[in-house]
Amino acid sequence: MIDGLIAGRLMGDASRRTDKMGRGYTVARVLARNKADEEFIVNVIAFGDAACAALLALADGDALSLTGSLTPKVWTDKQGITRPSLDLVATQVLTAFDVSRKQAALGAGDQLD
Repeated sequence: MIDGLIAGRLMGDASRRTDKMGRGYTVARVLARNKADEEFIVNVIAFGDAACAALLALADGDALSLTGSLTPKVWTDKQGITRPSLDLVATQVLTAFDVSRKQAALGAGDQLD
């Protein structure tokens, strides 16, 4: 297992699903870029309530960062070119809203460490 930290933008809206046992989970896709400006599609699944709620609160194109276990994969596009992708089981989701809420909680004159 690889522990990963991914930053990118949500592709489409996240969706809530239910497994055969009646347990809920959320799936989403994130577009991330590396230093060379190459794009990677990250297929995200979240099981925890906080991570699911954070994903569902976002809209297409919103920026976010995720942590969790990462699995590298390869897929072939319509032109036959193989491309990398990543599967992430998200344990935590951080958005710009979370950062601004934490800053407001500290007060206008305080600094984040």
